[in-house]
Amino acid sequence: MSGGHFDYNQHRIGYIAEEIKEQIERNGRPKTRDEMKDEGWHDENWYVKYPEELNWPKYSPEVIEKFKESLYYLERAQVYAERIDYYLSGDDGEDSFLERLKEELTKLNKV
Repeated sequence: MSGGHFDYNQHRIGYIAEEIKEQIERNGRPKTRDEMKDEGWHDENWYVKYPEELNWPKYSPEVIEKFKESLYYLERAQVYAERIDYYLSGDDGEDSFLERLKEELTKLNKV
């Protein structure tokens, strides 16, 4: 076995965290040609008509700070969900559950 109690939905928490990280990194910066190309549903004149779309959305420093704060909680929520998933699926016993949970949370706190 390798988890599965939650149908591996705990990984969605990680995807949400990754999307928030991307929003932080992109904050207000101009889109690259590749990024514009990836938005293939736009025709050639889209950015001429809507030049504000040449940049990623710009969030205030307060909002970015809340995004960063959310990453703290989401990363920990994913660890908890993963470890509990393994425990409930029978992959970890009580001792290994507690030990692995502590190890993974310690790693996050060092980052």
